[in-house]
Parts: sequence; C-alpha cells; structure tokens
Amino acid sequence: MSAVDLTTRYLGLDLTSPLIAAASPLSRSLDNARQLEDAGAGALVMYSLFEEELTHQENATARFMIDQGIGFGEADSFLPFHDSAFQHGLEQYLDQVRTLKQALTIPVIASLNGVSLDGWIEHGRLLCEAGADALELNVYHLASDLDESGEAVERRYLELLTALKAEVTVPVAMKLSPYFSSPGHFIRRLAEAKADGVVLFNRFYQPDIDLDHQQVVSQLSRSRPDEIRLALRWLALLYRKTPLTLAGVGGVHSGADALKLLLAGADAVQLCSALLVQGPEYLATVKQQLVEQLALFDSDCLADVIGRFSQRQCHSPEVFERANYIHLIDSYNPAAGVHL
Repeated sequence: MSAVDLTTRYLGLDLTSPLIAAASPLSRSLDNARQLEDAGAGALVMYSLFEEELTHQENATARFMIDQGIGFGEADSFLPFHDSAFQHGLEQYLDQVRTLKQALTIPVIASLNGVSLDGWIEHGRLLCEAGADALELNVYHLASDLDESGEAVERRYLELLTALKAEVTVPVAMKLSPYFSSPGHFIRRLAEAKADGVVLFNRFYQPDIDLDHQQVVSQLSRSRPDEIRLALRWLALLYRKTPLTLAGVGGVHSGADALKLLLAGADAVQLCSALLVQGPEYLATVKQQLVEQLALFDSDCLADVIGRFSQRQCHSPEVFERANYIHLIDSYNPAAGVHL
C-alpha cells in the first residue's frame, strides 16, 4: 500500500497531520515540543496565557517593585528589587513563542484565555509579531450574573473577536464551550465577525464538595474517550454549513477517537490528556493507529474521508437529531440492562 496522506488544512495552514497538540504545560518545554513534532504532530498549541495571571503579576509588580518607596523606609530592604532578571509572564510567553518558532517546522499557535478587551488586543498583536502562526482565543466566561442575558454573553465574545481581528494578521480560532443555547447560530455569527475557525469543545473544571473535610475543592480531571461524542455531534451538524475550519477536542485518546471526529467533519483534532499521561511520544502511537484505522475505509488519503459520516453525508442523518434520543429511550430494556 502506498504511503498514507494525512495532510489537512486548518486555519489556512497546511498541516502534515491532523493531530494537534492542544494547549498544555508540555509546550513550556522545548524538548517536549520537539518530541511532539518528531512524533507526528501537525501543529502545536501553546499553553494558555491567562488574563488573571497577568493581572495578578501586574498588581504584584506595582506593589513590590514600582511602589517600593511608598511606606516605611526601613522595610524597603525586605522587598524585591526590580532588575533585568525579572521577567513578566507576557515576556516569558513571547520568548517561548520565538524559541519554538526557531526550533520547530510545524505551526505554533498561541493561546489566549480571558474575558475582557483590556490588554488582549495588545497581547494578540505582540504574539503575532513574535511569530505565532495563529491565535486560539479561549474566552472563558462563566455567566454567573443573573442579569446577564445569553445575547450579552455572545456579544462579549464577538466584540473581543472583532477587536482582535482588526489588529492581527494571523488566523484566529475561537475555542468554545458547549453551553450556548444555539451553537450553530452563534458559530455563524463568529464567521460573520471574520473568525477563521472554531475548536469544539473546551472542558471546564467543575468544583466538588469534599464531605470529609467539609469544603469546596477543585481538582484536575482527565478526559475520557466517550467525551468525544459531544464534539462529534456538532462537527457532524456543522460540516459544510460554515466556512470556518473545524477542530475537535476533548476525549481523543487513540487513533480511532481521532478518526471518528474527522469522519464527522473535523479538519483537525487536538489531544491533551492522553499526552500528559502517556508523554509526548505517545502521539506517534495515535498517528499509527489513525493510519491503520484509515485503511479500513480503503483509503490512503485523509481528505477522502473527512466528513463522510457528517449529517450531510451519512445514510441516517436523523441519528444526530432528537428523534434518535426518543428511539434509544423506547428501546431500552430495564430487565436486561441493554438496548434491544
């Protein structure tokens, strides 16, 4: 069999593989980034630059460095002195963008995580100047204000996207949560606002209650393979109905997981938890599994199968609709515990 062609196009970028290393701490290390590229990653999304982190650092800088002389003179010696060794989080991030761009041949996508216009436009411009091939905008906003409407939340996203696109020349992808009342309509609005792609879906880490210690706790939970179904449905519904390029993320742990999202309509898939657990070299295993699974479809070209099982092209488009839910409920046998 001839060599398998895994090339794809995402955000206007030509990728040698649809497997993208998602935003994670792995990109903080040049060695890890090189391993990901050697293992067959088509692109690398850098760890996220968080608005809250930069704001905290700016406040700390003002308190301990810029305003040292304000207060008790005898206490000044206990405060850190601002010298060239101090490097702000944004400066560190920009340096890492430059380092990765110099060392890697695959596209490097910078990740911005925040909810406000303040600073993000400038940050986006600086990341573009540092060499980022694209930006992934993760607008994490928890609408806890009961007076804030869904329309207001969507407008927040659109205003940020519009302002950012006016300042940068690189493609911008919006990484979305699954909690919009009408994801398809909102994604259409993103396209009208000149987004280049969407990533479906972001995973939020939910709080829990520790009964033994009687307190609210927050802990990291890794994704599971069955979580791909959420993105799979919406990728299948959106395929060829939007000009945006599509990426699936959340639950991709094998080549089979990746292929399912591609068959649904994704142009690329992102991996995170599997790489954090197994190491960056595990991406080579996923890539080989993807090649083997692709052979089951008698194809040696990925482009031939993308979207093959989307709602637009599959033989039973109703499986993506509510009617399928009704059928599954009616077919359940409580005694046997299995579907008939």
